[in-house]
Amino acid sequence: MTMPANALREDFLAGMSRAAATVSVVTTDGPAGRYGVTVSAMTSVSAEGTAPTMLVCVHHQSETAAAILGNGCFCINVLREDQAAISDVFARRVPAPGGDKFNVAPFVAMHSGAPRLADPLVAFDCRLVSGERVGTHHLFIGEVAGVHIGEGRPLLYGNRAYLKPEPHEG
Repeated sequence: MTMPANALREDFLAGMSRAAATVSVVTTDGPAGRYGVTVSAMTSVSAEGTAPTMLVCVHHQSETAAAILGNGCFCINVLREDQAAISDVFARRVPAPGGDKFNVAPFVAMHSGAPRLADPLVAFDCRLVSGERVGTHHLFIGEVAGVHIGEGRPLLYGNRAYLKPEPHEG
C-alpha cells in the first residue's frame, strides 16, 4: 500500500533531517552575475577520468541556479565549524551586511572566476559539465579544475541544526 503524498513527503523530510551533512556555500561569477547559496546537498561523483567530478543540488528558484547555468562555473566552499554565520547569510536566515552576501567574509577568485572564501575548510573550483532539473532542484555536475585545502573541522547540519564534529573515542 502506498502512503499518501503528504505523509510520504513529511516522512521523507523527517528522515533526511536525521542525515547529517557538511555545509557548503556554492558560488559563481561571470556574465550572469555573482551569486551564492548555502547547500547541504553536495558530494563527489568520481576521482577518475580526465578530471574529478562533483555534484551539487540547488533549488530551481534560487538566483544562483540560473547564474551557474549562465556562467558555466561554480565553486563549492565547504565551511569550517566556526563559519555558521557565513552559512546563515547565504541561506538568507540573517540579513547580508550592506545588502551583499559577499560582504560577510573575504573572497578571492578561483581560476574559473567563481568566488572562493579566503579561508574555507576546502573549496572545489568547478567547470559546469551537466545541469538538469529534477523536481524542485537543479543537479549540477562540475569538472574540478582546482582544489584549495584549508585547516579546521567541518560545519555539519543535522536534526535541523548546526552540529560540531566530535572526535570518536575508540
